[in-house]
Formats: sequence, structure tokens, C-alpha cells
Amino acid sequence: MTVLSDLTGAPPGMTTRTLLLRLSAIGAVVTGSAGTFAYAGGWLSPAALTPGRVIDRFEQVNGPHPGFRRNHAKGLCVAGSFASNGAGARLSRASVFPEGRVTPVEGRVALAGGQPYAADAEATVRSLALRFRLPHGEEWRTGVNNIPVFPVRTPEAFYEQLLAAQPEPATGKPDPDRLKAFFAAHPESAKAAAVIKARTVSSGFADSTFSSLNAFRFAAADGHTSSVRWAFVPEEEAVRETAAQTARADKNDLFDAFSAQLQRHPQRWHLIVTVGQGADATADATLPWPADRESVDVGTLTLTGTTPEEAGNCRDINFDPLVLPDGIGPSDDPLLSARSAAYSRSFTRRAGEKKTPSAVAATAVRGAGL
Repeated sequence: MTVLSDLTGAPPGMTTRTLLLRLSAIGAVVTGSAGTFAYAGGWLSPAALTPGRVIDRFEQVNGPHPGFRRNHAKGLCVAGSFASNGAGARLSRASVFPEGRVTPVEGRVALAGGQPYAADAEATVRSLALRFRLPHGEEWRTGVNNIPVFPVRTPEAFYEQLLAAQPEPATGKPDPDRLKAFFAAHPESAKAAAVIKARTVSSGFADSTFSSLNAFRFAAADGHTSSVRWAFVPEEEAVRETAAQTARADKNDLFDAFSAQLQRHPQRWHLIVTVGQGADATADATLPWPADRESVDVGTLTLTGTTPEEAGNCRDINFDPLVLPDGIGPSDDPLLSARSAAYSRSFTRRAGEKKTPSAVAATAVRGAGL
């Protein structure tokens, strides 16, 4: 008994039977925990959709591009600041919103898809990913896109859509029958696609409106909570893309033009927070909120510089949408946790891969934070 007690850390006087029962209980807890992790990883349910399978699907559709993001692969680093006007403080206690607070920001403009060397195209979704460096080590990371709604409602539908929209080698376009079958199975996506198609595609990044698409929760200092969506609305008047721009003789036209604009002067967007009401969808990003909802201008994002992706800058940031400060929380949208998990898996894979130069090699425009 003394030897058994010494080896296991059991208190003196404990009987062998009692000790074995305790060890059995500990073993059950460990086994149960391992089972939880195995289930989460898909090891016990090979048919379940896991982050690894989502990233595998991106690689299947786009081909292997080691060192690059599996989505939004083509991008350019940006930097600047966010100046709060104080209007957001009544909605959220987040440290980004006090009046007069200026927060350093770094981020990335990019195009959706897993092709890092593809030519810029009108139909390709443009994105803006940002990291706000807040006081006391907090961060706020957000990824916003130039579409008004998201094309799918669930992670499973997103996984199916990736394959349905894969271009055929012979035509460079998706198989129409495959797309038709997808939309028949997901009528909410057909409606969302119509909303997306009806939007005005602006001439570049600087005059694009970038929307959160997913809903979030703001918590005020008094404990009041609100469902919100947000958008970065440009100060520059939106100009519809011309036929000549759509032709794009230069495959990096969008990125080169944005760098040239920043060389002339900073580019600004107003952060507009839309406050939802009780019936507004928070778990379905395919549904727009009514146009009459309260919208609050909470401050100005100013981008002052760009630089090509390289080690140590935005190339190595995981813009996880669930990295949130106190006062901002996720909604019940299932896409948020799925995005977070998939981003993590993509980050882990590319971190161990050889890096190759980005297709976007625009001249660096030095600004704050670069």
C-alpha cells in the first residue's frame, strides 16, 4: 500500500479498492475528453464536415498553392487607423469606441477565391480584412466583403457550393446543371445570388462598400445588448466599373490602382453599424435586414499605406472573425464558428509550407503601421 500510495499520489490510508475506483473514474474522464476531441476533429465521424475537409475542398477546387491562404489568396497589405467619434459607445463598451480614441489598424485587401495569380475580375468578390490593436492587449479582427449578403446559410451549404461553382476546364465556367441542382437544393442561396448580382460593382477597392454579412452582438456598459451588422462605407463616391476596366489588360489592375490612389492621398471609410430588431435574422447571412433599421456612424477608417505581402506583415495574420474585444460578441450564426475553425486550419497548413512571392508586387506606399 505504501508503494502504491507513493506512486499515485493517493493519500495514506486509502484502500486499494477505493484507489482503483478513483483511477477508473479518472480514466473515464480522460477517455470522455479524448472522445470529445476526436468527435470535434471528425475522427469518429468520417462523414461529418470538419475544418480539414473544408480546406481540402478549397484545394480540390483551386489546386495546390503552398504558402497562400486557401481563400482570398491574392492580396495586398494595408495599414492606417480608426478614429472613433463616440457614437458607438452607447451601443458597445468595446475600447475601440470611446470618443476621440484613435486605434492603429493593419489589414489586407484581397479577392475571394484560392487562386493567388488569377487576373482581377469584375465578378470576383473583394474583401477587406482588418486587425484593430486595442489597449491592454485586446484585438478586434474582422473580415468584410463588397457584397450585401452571403451566398449560403450553413457551413454544409458552403462546402457544397464550392464544388458546384468550380469552373470546368473546357469552358472556364461552372457546369450550369451542377449549379442548377445546388440552387434547387438551397433556394435561400438562389435568392441571395439574385441580391448579389443586382449590386453595383464599383471601379475599385477605394469606392467599395465592405459589409460584415454575419450578425454580431454589441454589449453596452449598462448591460444592454443589440444585434448588429456593420459596413465600411467609402467617402469616395462609388463609380460603376467601366467596360474597359472589366477587360483588365493588367491582371493586377485593382491592386495597382489602389496603391496609386494611396500615393496621392489617404482613403477613408465610415464604419456604419446597423442595429437589428427582434425579427431580424441573426443566424442566416443570406437574408438582408430591412433598409429602415437604425444605422449609426461610429467613426472613420483611414488607410494610408500598402505593401506587398512578406514575412511578418499581414501575410502571417489569421483574420479570425471570433477574435473580439469585450463588448463585441458573436451571434448565433453557424458560419462564424465555421469560418474561425477553417481559418485556423488554413493558417496552420500554410505556416508549415514554403512561401513564394505574391502575385501583387505593387510599389509600397508607406503609411502608419507599415
